[in-house]
Amino acid sequence: MTSTPWAFSETSQPLKAASSSASDPWQAAKELATQLNHPDLRWVVFFCSAEYPLPQLAQALNTEFAGQELVGCTTAGELGLQGYAQGSITALGFSQQAFSLAITLIQPLENFSLASAQQEVNQLLETSKQNFSGQGRHFAMTLFDGLSSQEELVLVALNAALGGIPHFGGSAGDDIRLANTHVFVKGAFHNRAAVLILFTTLLPFEVFTTHHMQPLETKLVVTEADAAQRRVYELNARPAAEVYAELTAVPVEQLSPLTFALNPLAVKLGQDFYVRSIQQVHADLSLTFYCAVGKGSVLTAMQPQPLLPDLQQCFARIRERIGKPLMTLGCDCFLRRLESEQQGEKEAASAFLRKHRVIGFNTYGEHHAGLHINQTFTGVVLGEGDASQ
Repeated sequence: MTSTPWAFSETSQPLKAASSSASDPWQAAKELATQLNHPDLRWVVFFCSAEYPLPQLAQALNTEFAGQELVGCTTAGELGLQGYAQGSITALGFSQQAFSLAITLIQPLENFSLASAQQEVNQLLETSKQNFSGQGRHFAMTLFDGLSSQEELVLVALNAALGGIPHFGGSAGDDIRLANTHVFVKGAFHNRAAVLILFTTLLPFEVFTTHHMQPLETKLVVTEADAAQRRVYELNARPAAEVYAELTAVPVEQLSPLTFALNPLAVKLGQDFYVRSIQQVHADLSLTFYCAVGKGSVLTAMQPQPLLPDLQQCFARIRERIGKPLMTLGCDCFLRRLESEQQGEKEAASAFLRKHRVIGFNTYGEHHAGLHINQTFTGVVLGEGDASQ
């Protein structure tokens, strides 16, 4: 199945979007190429289901987009032309008249340093100058192997190196299999890796993050943990899963991703709460999280609110600042999609995503300003017009 790309003016198409739910990788790649066909197309950012045979998909994409540079990742669900989707591939094409994308692979992730980050960022800035002659502004996007457990280390270094450049991103998924997640760059899929993309454009834009959580009174103290492995063994000096099961009134053996979505925990940094989502329960009653949680951390129980009011307010505020939106590149935690399904909000949420032209993916974690966070909607809204005017 294919969809018609959103229409822009005849004289200028800075962005084009495409989606395909074809299960055959060659057909899916061809459908994307047909939809994104434009003489100024130079870069394509895509997000694909892990259900695709990745070597064949890589070959198909490289063939269909032989004249463009491709970058992307696997997902826990896609945000495409129909809104929420699964088992599909979605993409955003960037015109060389309106954008420059400078892209680098970060591998290995272990022991990534500030010096390495500064070297990568400097090279991307130099490439951007060569690609883009206008006085554009920059923003950066990161895509990580979502099971690498290295986001915190790398993001801190990258954020320092980026300085004042706004920065967001997401961690790749694999349809909640928790087996293999991949990023795509340089013509191939990679794991234990990340991608850094530096965008330069004259279009107005705003990088943002938002969530729909309210804190409750309940606090849990992490009394035993392995932060490097994101594994919490004890909460309040008792087996972590037992304490969490009591909090949620769900038996340990019935704890599931949906339980985690509806009963999140968060840390407070300054005046803001940042969710630390649970990934899985182990036989020893420990819990693995999608973000690092260290011994001594205080976790606050959070109460999800309806999804749409928060999104509507967030996008309305951005529109006031940058004008009419053209497209949004978004990273939406997969737990939010599970929650929307359970709460009967999925169709309304999909309609919102379609209306606001959101292209992106459901993640295993989101990135914003050097922080690795969970259960948020994070991204960049790209506006119409010329910001330099």
